[in-house]
Amino acid sequence: MEQVRIGVIGFGNMGSNHAKSLYEGKVKNGKLVAVCDINEEKLKKSKELYSDIMCYDNHHDMLEDSNIDAVIVATPHYDHPSIAIDALKANKHVVIEKPAGVYTKAVREMNEVGNNTDRVFAIMYNQRTDPYYSKVKELIDAGELGEIRRVNWIITDWYRPQSYYNSGGWRATWAGEGGGVLLNQDPHQLDIWQWICGMPTRIRAFCHFGKMHDIEVEDDVTAYAEYANGATGVFVTSTSDAPGTNRLEISGDQGKIVVEDGKITFWRLRVSEREFNATFTGGFGNPECWKCEINVKPNPLQQHVAILTNFVDAILNGKELIAPAVEGIRGLTISNAMHLSAWTDDWVNLPIDEDLYYSKLQEKIKNSTIVKETKSVTLDVDGTF
Repeated sequence: MEQVRIGVIGFGNMGSNHAKSLYEGKVKNGKLVAVCDINEEKLKKSKELYSDIMCYDNHHDMLEDSNIDAVIVATPHYDHPSIAIDALKANKHVVIEKPAGVYTKAVREMNEVGNNTDRVFAIMYNQRTDPYYSKVKELIDAGELGEIRRVNWIITDWYRPQSYYNSGGWRATWAGEGGGVLLNQDPHQLDIWQWICGMPTRIRAFCHFGKMHDIEVEDDVTAYAEYANGATGVFVTSTSDAPGTNRLEISGDQGKIVVEDGKITFWRLRVSEREFNATFTGGFGNPECWKCEINVKPNPLQQHVAILTNFVDAILNGKELIAPAVEGIRGLTISNAMHLSAWTDDWVNLPIDEDLYYSKLQEKIKNSTIVKETKSVTLDVDGTF
């Protein structure tokens, strides 16, 4: 095989973006050959844009097409696990959009299928290709920061006006999307958080539902996390702050790393805080500290294109995946824990009680009172990730 023939399932905001990248040749050795959507208008639009590809109104028919080697699943969140399972069982390579799903129980079932197949199975965690986050992970994995003590992430630059939520009837509803900022925007940060710092052991979260928008899901969250080694974390997010902030700060016993405004600053201690604490006798004093600006080599590929290029390379050449889909359950576990903590007004230990989470989610769906009069709109996603 010299080229991977790819079909896109779901021609909405992200699906249409991926289709365009493939069609324009931005993904080396990847070719757009098919599009699938259950929405007649969206399917008609795809035919107008790409007259030489196949179009399907359901994914089952698409998966029977032997001219398709791989698929991108870019549907609403609830369908990610079930469609991925169908595609893997149809012997297709698969990349799913984030999040991996809405609740971990379904994602765990998907992962079992993924672990028992020889197909390449990836997730669109495009922020793993961000050179700043990958550099921070490199530094921490190499022990440069020492043992992590504290991580604070304020990520409030996900501003979304009401018109965004009105662009699709499934958006910002428990039945259609399964959550708000934690399920739609923050899967990237929740993944990066655990990718760099590991998984916490328990979480206490305060979620505000429809605080600043006419929606029923969360649009403002403050959460506190604890780790097995005694480290703590705070995660603050919102879709109503303007201007917003994106600041990741990680402290260890060798200093502090801050990622903000397109740069990495490392305050590096000459000796560890523990060594200084044990040996310094002057009463008042601080360890000697060097402020370093960390140089970062830019990634020549746009984030989504980088993930798709890596996906194709894994299929053709056995390249290691940047973002294996089976790892998607980790960030989702954190967001599920935050929801469950807010719903029960209590701490939640990780791993979570998956059955309890699922039953609480079903209650939210059953008691939903949101009736949205919307027209489905495909939005331009450039600059939103």
